[in-house]
Amino acid sequence: MPYGKRQKGRLILKEKFCLDLNLNDLTCWCEERGIPKYRASQIYNWLSSGCVTTDEMTNVPKKVRAMLEEDFIFGGFTLLQHLVSELDGTEKFVFALHDGNIIETVAMRYKTGISVCISSQAGCKMGCAFCASAKIGFGRDLSAGELLAQVSVTQKMLGERVRSVVIMGIGEPFDNYNNVLGFIKLANDPEGLNLGARHITLSTCGLVPKIEEFTKEGLQVNLAVSLHAPNDELRKKLMPVAKAYSIEQLMNACREYTKATGRRITFEYSLFAGVNDTPACASELVKLLKGGLYHVNLIAANKVPGTVFTSASPAKVKQFRDILESGGINATVRREMGSDIMAACGQLRRGTIEGRS
Repeated sequence: MPYGKRQKGRLILKEKFCLDLNLNDLTCWCEERGIPKYRASQIYNWLSSGCVTTDEMTNVPKKVRAMLEEDFIFGGFTLLQHLVSELDGTEKFVFALHDGNIIETVAMRYKTGISVCISSQAGCKMGCAFCASAKIGFGRDLSAGELLAQVSVTQKMLGERVRSVVIMGIGEPFDNYNNVLGFIKLANDPEGLNLGARHITLSTCGLVPKIEEFTKEGLQVNLAVSLHAPNDELRKKLMPVAKAYSIEQLMNACREYTKATGRRITFEYSLFAGVNDTPACASELVKLLKGGLYHVNLIAANKVPGTVFTSASPAKVKQFRDILESGGINATVRREMGSDIMAACGQLRRGTIEGRS
């Protein structure tokens, strides 16, 4: 059975966070424990609705709830902070996991509904020069269920259905490939969260072999790639991953993804004053992306304490976008959301961890 190891005729499951389990896992567990199979659906419904303790499972006998607590991790998802932006209603959640690791989740309100930005790791190993997450070290990968909990628990707290999910918070999703893939499958489950693949966006700094592997999965997930520079020389100064994989390799992988899925790729491009916001960079980016099924999301980057990077001026951002659009590249400027609550990924987690030190 895929969800545990046997010991003395029974399964060792305690290392599993409760939301890691799918309906088949719970059905097998009920059979193993001598519990009627229909209880599996009841339990799964509770878990899918964002229940991370057994207290709320009112239609499940106390004896069964005690067994669940004996075999799985419950209560390992504690809200530490909840901030609401007075500017645009963006909400930020800081959660503590069962082992003390801290993660962030952000809920953003659009006309089309609520979009939740989730973390894939507690910390990040990619070391991008401009990133707040890179300054506070790496904890561990999140399990599929811990990714799912960020959506279902947030949805429960908000009292509104989440329309879309962006795996763009702390961490590099493709550095936690199997668990992220497991999350997508759990989120897609019609008996669970029932969130379609086209409503999920995965953001990567550009781990080329994993993009190639993900292409073969045949999923209709949207892909966002953190580019931030139009050439290798400049990109290497901003992102260590560029030393491993050239822009040529990255673009080849992206072309194959659009060809296989028919999904447009978004390139994230943070504009830093005097670094990558010049007309020359914009013109070079036009040449790089011309003719592809691509979109550029320009970001007037937040100032991150401890770095030399500052935001490009509004005039520079407009000039950059105009050059892209005149060159036939679809480009938008990302609306800054939740600036009064440090909604940019990593900022609040960093403050929480440093405050504990």
